[in-house]
This record gives sequence, structure tokens and C-alpha cells, in this order.
Amino acid sequence: MSSTQRSLWRHPDFAKLWLGQTISLFGSAVTMLALPSVAILTLGAKTYQVGLLESAQFLAFPILGLPAGVWVDRLSRKSVMIVADLGRAGLLAWIPLAWALHALRLWQLYVVALAIGVLTVFFDVAYQSYLPSLVQRSALLEGNAKLEISRSASEVAGHGLGGVLVQALGAPLAILADALSFLASVCSLALIAKRGSAVQPRLQSQTFMSDLREGAQVVFGSPILRNIAASTATSNFGSSLLSAVFLIFAYRELHLAPALVGVILAFGNAGVLGAFFSSRIARRVGLGKTLAGATALGGLGILVTPLAALWAPVSLLVASQLIFSFSIPLYNVNQVSLRQTIVADALQGRVNATMRTIAWGTLPLGGAIGGLLGGAIGVLPTIVIAGLISLSAALWIRCSEVYRLTSIPAEAVEVR
Repeated sequence: MSSTQRSLWRHPDFAKLWLGQTISLFGSAVTMLALPSVAILTLGAKTYQVGLLESAQFLAFPILGLPAGVWVDRLSRKSVMIVADLGRAGLLAWIPLAWALHALRLWQLYVVALAIGVLTVFFDVAYQSYLPSLVQRSALLEGNAKLEISRSASEVAGHGLGGVLVQALGAPLAILADALSFLASVCSLALIAKRGSAVQPRLQSQTFMSDLREGAQVVFGSPILRNIAASTATSNFGSSLLSAVFLIFAYRELHLAPALVGVILAFGNAGVLGAFFSSRIARRVGLGKTLAGATALGGLGILVTPLAALWAPVSLLVASQLIFSFSIPLYNVNQVSLRQTIVADALQGRVNATMRTIAWGTLPLGGAIGGLLGGAIGVLPTIVIAGLISLSAALWIRCSEVYRLTSIPAEAVEVR
């Protein structure tokens, strides 16, 4: 084990962050399956309504992403994360309560999804900005890899557990697991000694709009950040088209039970391997080539999905998930570490918010369009379109200077 690995595992604050997020990610993996299952199996939602639910979860990103970055750079990042986790726990707890009272309606799922999306914007921007202030920059790649391994492992176990809970207890009660996991995250964050970035004196002397513009100028002024944002946005648009119709495809086209869908998502997850080998692959083939290859691999994984309608549905869905899930952490660990390393700490919140606004801004659009396309032209053609769009995202990396990067640069972006 390397000295970097030893130092991170012995870093008390990182260990607390890692533990809290690992537990929270397990719960979120359950909700990823359980929330649309409530709409489909409990409330009988139509294809376009499931697409709108997918869209509602991410609608806040293009609207609040940039302002959230300014606030995160002005406030304690840890406090922002704690408040967001408490709010999300309460919102999720409403679903099983309303169901138990026979008062659950589809519009309530939309409201909960929208509100959770707002809190997630603030949490995610603060979270990605918090790690660089918690560990040394030389440890960012290793830290992101460890956190991404947890994310992938949680999806393996969480999806499997989610399928079992949905089938055994019903989808509404399964969501309680995520509410409890957010409370566990709150406890872990509260024990971390470092508060995160305090209010910057320089920021206090600037207006809100000038702070907001500063983060956007860094992203759009940097070919590296600009093309990574465009590639991620394109890939996310394709994957959100798939997400909008995937469970409709599994439940209504392939007639699979929730528990089996959970098993497919669990056993078809190679994300742990993608995260574990992310830095090794980047060192061997080059950072830029790794980013381009991972993006293309994700699109190819989606294109395997519709083949399940023709032959061996379970095997082909597992294969599709294996390919797609391997590509995500392989891409994310490297591109997030690159961003965190080359951006000054005072700008982390605003730059991360700008990147998230661009990259995640396509998710609500893709969810809505995916649901509409699924109802208009069918689920299978929609999945094919999703795969082709995701595959094309690699062109942003291949045709830019990002492709020529062999490793992560050491210097921060200059703000002009």
C-alpha cells in the first residue's frame, strides 16, 4: 500500500467523510430504483409521467447551479452539506408516511423530487468543493477513487437490496432506507473537525453577480474545462433518455419482477473496477485518451440494452450494465480530480457549480424528452437514440486539447 493510501485511510476527517457518504450512497441506490417504482407499480404512472419524474429530480441544476456556487464559496461547505442532508431525509420520509395514510399521489412525487433536487444542487457543489480543502491536492486522485469505489459498491448492494425491498415491502417503504442513510451522513459530517471554506474576505467585497460571472469565466475561458463540461452534458443527456424509459422497458416490455431488476443492476455493476483502475489506466494510456475512451464505452453499453428484447434479456441487460457502469467512474474519477487540481480553492464552489449547471442541465431535458419519445416512437428506438447521443459525447474530448493530456497538470487556472 502506498504512503498516499495510508495517509488517507489514517486521515480522520477523510475517513468520516468517506463513511458518511458510503452509507448515504447505499440508501440513494435503493431510492434510484424505488422512486420510479412507486410511480410505476404503486400509482400506475404512464411512460411520459415517469419521464417527467426523472426530469423533476434534476430540474434545479440548470436553474440554481450557478447561484449555489456563489453561496457555497461564501458559506461553510460542511454546514451546507448537513442542512441539505437533513432536508432530504425529511422529504423522503414523507413518501412512506403519505402512502401509509392512503394519501400518496403522483404530484407529491414530483414535489418531493423537485425539492430533493434543490437540496442536492447545494450538497453536490459543496461536496465537490469540500474535498480539496480537506486533503492535499496530491491526494485528490486517490481520494476521489476511494469515494467512487464506495459509490459503485453501494450501487451493487443498493440496487440488489432495493429490488428485494420493493418486492417484499413495497416501493414506498423501501425509500425509508435512504431517509435513514441521510441521517447517518449528517452524523458523520458533524464529527468532521474542518468546517470547509470560511467566507472569503475578497468575496465579501464583491457583488453576487460578479462572483457568479467569475466562476463562469474560468470554465468558458479554459479549453480543458469547457470541453469536459460539453462532453459530460452530452453523455448525461443520452443517459437520461435511457433512465426515463429503462424501468418501463424492464417491467412492461420484458416483464421482469422488481427483485430481478435489482439483481440485474447489482450484478451488472463493474463500477468498483472502473474506480479501482481509473488512475492506473490513465497513467498507462494517458489522461485524455482515458476520458475519451470511457465516454465512448458508456455509449456502447447503452446500445447493448435494446438487444435484450431479442434474446437472453437478463444476460444482455447485465452485459449492458457492466459496460456502462465501468465507464462512469473511469471517467468521473479522472475528470473530477483534474478539475479540482487545476482550480484554486477560492473558486472551487463557483467552478464546480458552473460545471454542474452545464453537465447536469441536460438531465431534466433528457428525462422529459425520453418519456415523450418513449410514448411516441416506442421504448426501443428511444434507447437506441440514447446510446448514439452518449457515444457522440467522446468527440468533445477527441477533438480538443483535452485528448492530448497525458496527466493532470499541477497548476491552477489563472483568472483574468
